[in-house]
Amino acid sequence: MALESGADLGIQPGGGRNAHPAVEVRRSARRRRTVSAYRDGDRVIVLIPARMSRAEEARWVKVMLERLAAQEKRRRPSDAALLRRARELSARYLDGRAQPASVRWVGNQFSRWGSCTPADRSIRLSRRLYGMPQYVIDYMLLHELAHLLVPGHGPKFWALLAKYPRTERARGYLDGVAAAQGLEWSDETDQ
Repeated sequence: MALESGADLGIQPGGGRNAHPAVEVRRSARRRRTVSAYRDGDRVIVLIPARMSRAEEARWVKVMLERLAAQEKRRRPSDAALLRRARELSARYLDGRAQPASVRWVGNQFSRWGSCTPADRSIRLSRRLYGMPQYVIDYMLLHELAHLLVPGHGPKFWALLAKYPRTERARGYLDGVAAAQGLEWSDETDQ
């Protein structure tokens, strides 16, 4: 196994969640022809046949990083699409009462999945949500929309989120991701 950055492999910045993600190459004697890759937190795991040369490995790592970046780009809605989705969710689950002025992706949130500023009605979602299922992103949008109406995480706040049928599933998903990444995360209480 090798753990190196994308820059070490000649990968140019841009396109994915990280400019130069850490790459772990796993060789398998059982793997004959196929190459696959997936994200594990901030790392990219590339699975290749054991017999592959270092040059083939480098070529396939580059190809798989490009494929992952393209796949994530397709799955990542723009800021404008996030704002539209937030307004749809507010209309559906909050009777249209939460009206954000802006919703955008940010890369500087490492201890939380999202945040909002009620004074200017802005919502920010962490880029760490890229590639997560849509119901998880919807939950985070609703979570922040609810904060536009109710500060804190008291009973009135949770009553608003109870209207979304996938609240518990999304919270469980985020709990699992946080545990796997060794993060301390809870949306139960105010920080």
